[in-house]
Amino acid sequence: MVWQRRHILGLRDFTPPEYELVLRTTHTFQGVLARQNRKVPTLQGKTVVNLFFESSTRTRSSFEMAAKGLSADVLNFSPSTSSLTKGETILDTARTYCAMGVAILIVRHREPGVPHLIARDVDAWGVRVFNAGDGQHEHPTQGLLDLYTLCHSLDPDQPRPQLLRGKKVVIVGDVLHSRVARSNLWALQHCGAEVHLAGPPTLVPKLFRELGATVHHQLAPALEGAHFVMALRIQQERIDQQLIPTLREYHQLYGLNHERLKACAPGVKLLHPGPTNRDVEITSELMDDPQLSLIDRQVTTGLASRMALLYLLGGGKP
Repeated sequence: MVWQRRHILGLRDFTPPEYELVLRTTHTFQGVLARQNRKVPTLQGKTVVNLFFESSTRTRSSFEMAAKGLSADVLNFSPSTSSLTKGETILDTARTYCAMGVAILIVRHREPGVPHLIARDVDAWGVRVFNAGDGQHEHPTQGLLDLYTLCHSLDPDQPRPQLLRGKKVVIVGDVLHSRVARSNLWALQHCGAEVHLAGPPTLVPKLFRELGATVHHQLAPALEGAHFVMALRIQQERIDQQLIPTLREYHQLYGLNHERLKACAPGVKLLHPGPTNRDVEITSELMDDPQLSLIDRQVTTGLASRMALLYLLGGGKP
């Protein structure tokens, strides 16, 4: 297929051929990263801006390394030292970079919809926009790298979306506030997986059933026969908002450990988008178990996946 998207803002409207192309291209860049020379010239002479309005370690560093791997020049935006402190608007900030001739803006913001707003505003400049996470809406590149991680674990030689048909994938934790959960929900369902969400009613409301997921408020029935389990981070403010009593009680009811995963299908694998609260969402022993955990592989895959997406949006041939 010919890649036609100008921006990557969410996965809800991704098509099966697009998922397949992204996985194939990511697999190619896994091979590139295994070489001694890990650079390709696709974005040589072009500038990529990490326009992050909120803190990030994995996503920001991953995008920066991916862009440099494609030979791009990279600028990292810092809100605290920018003209935003003088009253400049977000759109004016984006337009300033466009006027400088940048090629790609990678946008992360705590409010949903900001990357979409910027994409509409700068489209006439020919600038491409990535959504690197917007509020409680979506985190599409995380969803795509998770998809590749799952498919690669099923067939390392030829990861493809069809491998997930009929597989049970369980997402445990704060689904309500998770942009990662929403992107994974769309991607997994498009690929034929059965998505189950588990957690307390305050963090996993029944409204997610309307999006096609099966909702559980007890962990044991959710884990039964699961092929993959993904834990989500529990933030301290959820206690302050009285959505969970304590982190200790959450761990007792929904924390993942070796014993609880015995209810899953043989060969079950564990994921977490990070950062992880050890012994809250997952025990340290389980997180560090190389036979079960794919968490480190998610980080490694993130680089190849974002190189692939930058390559496709930057004009690289499939």
